[in-house]
Amino acid sequence: MNDEDLQLIPHTRTTDLLAWAAEEGYEPVPGEALRAVLTLLELGDGRMHDGFPELSSPVVEQLLYERMYMYVQPEAEPAAYGTAVRLLIDHQRAAKRLNAKRHERLHAEAEWQGELLCGLLRQPHLVTWPRLYTLLLRADGVDTGDLAAVRSWLDAFRELSQEQRFAAFDALEESGVLDRVEVDGGWGRDRSMSVGMATDGARMLLENRLMQRSYRNLAGLNALGMPMPAELSGDFEGFETAVIAEALRLLGEWTVPGLPALLVEEYPDLAPVPDAAEIDTYFAEEPPEEME
Repeated sequence: MNDEDLQLIPHTRTTDLLAWAAEEGYEPVPGEALRAVLTLLELGDGRMHDGFPELSSPVVEQLLYERMYMYVQPEAEPAAYGTAVRLLIDHQRAAKRLNAKRHERLHAEAEWQGELLCGLLRQPHLVTWPRLYTLLLRADGVDTGDLAAVRSWLDAFRELSQEQRFAAFDALEESGVLDRVEVDGGWGRDRSMSVGMATDGARMLLENRLMQRSYRNLAGLNALGMPMPAELSGDFEGFETAVIAEALRLLGEWTVPGLPALLVEEYPDLAPVPDAAEIDTYFAEEPPEEME
């Protein structure tokens, strides 16, 4: 599988932007946060110019309010994502891609949306399985850079009963790592279904965005009369496999490296994702809303 042929993996200009920020005297921005911001923007609906995403009000809102909480579980302060977006806004202004009025408006919007993101990341009913297990691993002091240690912890967690697992999830709220939310009844079957559906939806969206990126970048090959990679000219299954692998890699980069792949490939019982029949049954069992 040749990445240069498929043009699948995002190659952000994180290093260049960090160097520019240092030269301009900005306070340091965590590279992990900036890389996540640039990657998700590149995979979003905005335009690119000279390797950098171009920002607008809808793009900033989509990133900070609608997308980031589905994927990231930062070890540092989550405010770094809003700071990273504001740095990119300043860079656009310096490159004369924004006028003063738009720059000021976007800056204010990014600050506000960044604050909202900090709150969204604390909502237990909005987590995905990779984000949730990332919090548990950190709470238990596991070396998340050691995949063997992560696997060993998952093996031990698998030995717990369902009730004990729900209690472990609830302890994250009890300790203040996540906010306490009672609107959905707390940790149980309903929230587990919700987390599973959110996890599947987030992963599918990421995979679709990666495919679109690959198709967009490869359109130039077709225009030049150059042959398409084998994965796109016949072996589509190979392309799908590459997309899934890259999506899991990115999800691990934003949580714990290797964890999302482990949950999908080796520990699906710890991170259940309901199929269509299970979802239909679940909603059929839901009591109808009372009419006023």
